[in-house]
Amino acid sequence: MTRLPSALVAGVDRPASLAVVRELGRRGVPVHGVGRDLQAVGRTSRYLQRFALRPAGPITAWLPGLMAEWGSEVALGLGEEDLLALRAAGGSIPGCRILAPPLEAFAKVVDKPRTLQVAESLGIDVPRTWQPRSPDEPMPDLGWPVVVKWPNPAVAKPALAAAGLPFLKTDYCAGEAALRRLLASYAPVGSLPIVQQRVAGHGLGHMLYLHEGKAVLRFQHERLHEWPAEGGVSTLCRALPLSRHAAQMDKSEALLAALGWEGPAMVEYRHDPATGRFVLMEVNGRFWGSQPLATACGAEFAWELYRRQMLGEDGPAPAPRTNLRARHMMRESKRLVRLLAGRGKSRDPAFHPTPLADLARYLAGFVDPRTRYYVLSLDDPRPFLTDLAETGRRLARKLS
Repeated sequence: MTRLPSALVAGVDRPASLAVVRELGRRGVPVHGVGRDLQAVGRTSRYLQRFALRPAGPITAWLPGLMAEWGSEVALGLGEEDLLALRAAGGSIPGCRILAPPLEAFAKVVDKPRTLQVAESLGIDVPRTWQPRSPDEPMPDLGWPVVVKWPNPAVAKPALAAAGLPFLKTDYCAGEAALRRLLASYAPVGSLPIVQQRVAGHGLGHMLYLHEGKAVLRFQHERLHEWPAEGGVSTLCRALPLSRHAAQMDKSEALLAALGWEGPAMVEYRHDPATGRFVLMEVNGRFWGSQPLATACGAEFAWELYRRQMLGEDGPAPAPRTNLRARHMMRESKRLVRLLAGRGKSRDPAFHPTPLADLARYLAGFVDPRTRYYVLSLDDPRPFLTDLAETGRRLARKLS
């Protein structure tokens, strides 16, 4: 059997990176992993040959030595902060082959206003957006409530941490007084988040692998549940046939091509079935949170990246399944408990919970043959047990 080049997956703490480990490992690739703590969900995967805690300091300081020690020939699965650090170092470091998008294209994608500008020039609907320069600057009419988010999370996270402030992917304000208070609270950061109109609908993700400006692998899903429940990361999603929303998928491909993209990415929309409107939210230039659904359906974006860039293969990828759904069991359970208990006011005043209907769907998922899981896999059960044990430890700490 031909030996395949070994791969180092950076950041095996998340289910998305666990999916990358499994895709490569099942294909016979020797996989090594780095995580931030011993509870990293991918640490106990049968497909991970070596694991190390992430060393202190920037990735450029420790990655070459770790790859040399392990004999890793390529690194992938890197987060936004790591890719930006590589860009600052000139895009490459000696002894490290990085499977990542072109760094100039990545810089455009993490800059949300810049992405929205390119999308709008292509005729893609975007939310009305305001970038305040000061907390008391006059604001345009965006309607209420509004959504508040950081234009470049990779840059905002360390600045917020230095100021002792939490990072929220999205926040909501129902009126101007609340918005002004929120903006003023970010004065120590030295910059302000963007403010957008709230867009009706649910999340729709277009996943594409672009090669020389053309999509060679396509997949799409819609979000059914999120955590927090009013909007956040996907906890339950389902695949959709590629015959649906085909015209919008073509626009997603055109957007990535215009950004100079190469490799996997997810173009994320809010889709309102009542009006048929698609509004672009962002482009994820890294492996996305719902990657386990794509993997379960056979849309193996990590393997596609590896086989094209490491093995030089260019044949077509198999057509993925489109009849499955996947859920993040721990976050889906946490979401349900919060809805049933009715604790805590939603940050989005336009969100209306349906706890009993959600309970029925939660229970039905256990007997639905279409259901797959972000972490649990019958051929690789230990990561789920690790995740379950860590959830129990966190609960015990709270109760004590």
